[in-house]
Amino acid sequence: MRKPIYFKNYENGNLIKIKDDLYKNLKKCNLCPVNCGIDRTANKGVCGAEDKVKISEYVLYPGEEPPLTGKTGAGGVFFSGCSMKCVYCQNFRFSQEGFGRNVSVEELSEIYMKIQNEKKAVNLDLVTATPYLPFIVDALILAIEKGFNLPIVWNTSSFEKPEIIEILGNFIDIYLPDIRYTSNIIAKKFSFISNYWDTCKKALKEMYNQIGDDYILNEENILQRGIIIRILVLPNHTFLAKEALTYIKYDLSEKIHVSLMDQYVPVYKARDIEKLSRFLNKKEYDDVVKHMVDLELENGWIQEHKLKEE
Repeated sequence: MRKPIYFKNYENGNLIKIKDDLYKNLKKCNLCPVNCGIDRTANKGVCGAEDKVKISEYVLYPGEEPPLTGKTGAGGVFFSGCSMKCVYCQNFRFSQEGFGRNVSVEELSEIYMKIQNEKKAVNLDLVTATPYLPFIVDALILAIEKGFNLPIVWNTSSFEKPEIIEILGNFIDIYLPDIRYTSNIIAKKFSFISNYWDTCKKALKEMYNQIGDDYILNEENILQRGIIIRILVLPNHTFLAKEALTYIKYDLSEKIHVSLMDQYVPVYKARDIEKLSRFLNKKEYDDVVKHMVDLELENGWIQEHKLKEE
């Protein structure tokens, strides 16, 4: 059985050094591209995080792509807060309104163990986790000592610093990044952050530098190491999804697995924004699927929800 990469870095002491270095960010936080520099021991960062872990829930999650769920599901840990402020976020209660509960590092390590031993998940799926990196690594060290051995999924918007992705390479085997936008201007309009696309491309390049075209499955077809890029097709903005697919083909690799999603829902503040206030229609989604086929991107998934014709 293939061992996750974090075992090597635990055994050589690298994880402890990484943990200690990451904790220094709490006094002047620069973990994400916002670089807010806030002392989180005294105030909340722009993302809403303080100097303790806050999670919304941890669940056996069947909604990820097939090689990430298997017969049981991914072991999802949903963290509270987010650097992006997407007007259509389906998780706005905890990502933007701060719903959740505080847990200690010891409790977080126990959550890892429950996901493995009680929920029988096929991986540990960390969702919007960047603000909590020091605690995540700390809890991982404790969990390894208790027998934890699941591969870890980094489930991200791709609004990440490449130097942080470089650190993640010491304990992350599976990247599950989004490409939300291929326009900094539209990202600013809908997610209130600057330089999303420039930042996203650098983060994706670093993920690919680490993983390459590796796509390693175990005997049960569960992903052990690889990259799956998600693209949520937005109504009235299909050109963003097409540009994202073109970028993957020509700037990353035609072998990367792509998950093309049709499940946009006009929730939260999107209901008040004309171009985002409706569901995606079938013609829009089919148009993006055709572009994916024309590019000969053959690895990945499309969805087949019952979309309206117009």
